[in-house]
Amino acid sequence: MKKFIKEFKSFALRGNMIDMAVGIIVGGAFTALVTSVINNLVMPLIGILIGVDFSSWEIALPRLYGTNEPGTLGIGIFINSVISFLIIAFIVFLFVRAMNRIRGKQEQPPPAPPEPTPEEKLLTEIRDILKEK
Repeated sequence: MKKFIKEFKSFALRGNMIDMAVGIIVGGAFTALVTSVINNLVMPLIGILIGVDFSSWEIALPRLYGTNEPGTLGIGIFINSVISFLIIAFIVFLFVRAMNRIRGKQEQPPPAPPEPTPEEKLLTEIRDILKEK
C-alpha cells in the first residue's frame, strides 16, 4: 500500500500535472468570461445589426410522449454556441500565436538520424567488400 501511495504522489505532483490543473482552472474561468461577453455583448450587437435574436429561434416538435407539451429544438441556442466556439477558438489561436512569438519558437531542425546498430555496420562493411570484388 505504501508503494501505491508513493507512486500516486509521484504521479500527482509531477510538474506537468500541476501545470495542467492550473490550465484547466484558468480555462474554466476564461470560458465563463468569454461566454458572458458573447451572451451579453456580442449577441445583442449582432441582433441589433441584423435585427434577429437567435436565442429565441426554436423548432417545434410533435408532442412529447405522455405529456401535453410539444418538444422544441433550440436552434438559436445552438447558433449562439457555434458563434461562442468560433470566438473562443480565434482567441486561443491568437494567444498561442503570441506565446510562440514571445518564446521565439522557430522550427526545430529535424533530429539527427540514429547511429547504425552493430549489425548494420557489419552489413555495410560486407556490402562495401562485395562491391570492391
